Amino acid sequence: MRGPRITRRDFCAGLAVGAALGRPGMAAGSAPLTARPAVVQLAPEGYAATEVWSYDGTVPGTTLRAKQGARLTRQLVNDLPEPTSVHWHGIRIDNAMDGVSGLTQDPVPPGGTFEYDFVVPDAGTYWYHSHTNSMEQVARGLAGPLIVEEPDAPDVDRDEVLMLDDWLLDPDTGAFAGDFGNPMMQSHAGRMGNLIGTNGRYDLSLPVQRHARLRLRLINAANARIFVLRLDGLEGWTVALDGMPLPAPEPVTGDLILAPAQRIDLMVDVTAAEGAIAGLVRQANDDTWQALVDMPVSGAASLARRGVPAPLAPNPNMALPDLKAARQLEMVMEGGAMSGLRNARFNGRELGFRELVQEGQFWALAGQVGMDDTPFASLSRGEAVRLRLSNRTVFAHAMHLHGMHFRTIAADGSLGPMRDTILSLPDEPIDIAFVADNPGKWLLHCHMLGHAASGMTNWIDVS
Repeated sequence: MRGPRITRRDFCAGLAVGAALGRPGMAAGSAPLTARPAVVQLAPEGYAATEVWSYDGTVPGTTLRAKQGARLTRQLVNDLPEPTSVHWHGIRIDNAMDGVSGLTQDPVPPGGTFEYDFVVPDAGTYWYHSHTNSMEQVARGLAGPLIVEEPDAPDVDRDEVLMLDDWLLDPDTGAFAGDFGNPMMQSHAGRMGNLIGTNGRYDLSLPVQRHARLRLRLINAANARIFVLRLDGLEGWTVALDGMPLPAPEPVTGDLILAPAQRIDLMVDVTAAEGAIAGLVRQANDDTWQALVDMPVSGAASLARRGVPAPLAPNPNMALPDLKAARQLEMVMEGGAMSGLRNARFNGRELGFRELVQEGQFWALAGQVGMDDTPFASLSRGEAVRLRLSNRTVFAHAMHLHGMHFRTIAADGSLGPMRDTILSLPDEPIDIAFVADNPGKWLLHCHMLGHAASGMTNWIDVS
């Protein structure tokens, strides 16, 4: 099932599966979160080290942990050569703490600080990352896990955070390769790395015991890569998506699709025999399956497997929206290579596609390129919304709504699980529903970060 991990030829050709660093650790107290340059050995031994932008010197950043309902306080210290900010992805918090430069706060200048202070209302798997020039800053390493723990921990032997990412490096120098604003990447599928890793390692290995039950928290921190994943020597259930618990655990029977910014919580049992290697594998470009995490099996946690796990306790405010009086909206996605986009508004002017390309802009949401002073929608607090996402491009887009979660609406009218990021495929409209219950200015954008930087960013206003 598995292919080889990495060869020099693969790395140089851009098809490797590597990067080496330590696993993220647990944060203590309310220590400052310092964004600063660091030099780390991203590539495997024998390759040059890489100068990254990091939180506290590691890639990914330190795992921040808090109990549900607790107050999280962090002072961001900016030791970078350019402004930055932190977005707490998926957390339903006060708008002023959302970390979006130019919308919810001013960017923090070099040498400056900003006090983030908010309550974490929802248990689950989240993450934090830069939201200033995020196309470049996240690609350079400014991201880390944020775990909000349930009051009563589920019955598992281990709780593992697995942050998936990729990096585009020059194999000769170890430096980040190419222009982060490369027009070809922005107008196509986005910036794809030639090294792929989990928790910063191309060879992450987690020893396990047969019949052990693990909670795996999968986070896709890549700029543009969609991961297609399978369990190998593991069997289990999906228990939460984007931090929000499912009503009941759902058996994992096939591929797991993890788009940029999405998270999946799994409960898995180790079913591989002692002496075998279980783990998490990904589909590569040549349709082989390559290891992301190896789990060598030694010993046994018990003589037999446990039964189906209990569902996680629901988070607050997970009630189904009432669609009978919902406002009907549509957001059309246009642009990119092989585009049918004729014109769109940019900086208050109506421009043709050729003119937009000259401005470095390739994408439009609802006829608007990037943010302007007018929101896509002005909503009243508590208003139910039914939004159709219509993808008229030839590329996939991971659409993320800040500040609130939503549910997909099936053809029969049934509502799916709560999410904050949804994968939109070409010519496959998606209807989503949410209640505008969090006041403020909230982004709605593509989390293929090159797409967001070149047009696919809009916002809604909840009064």
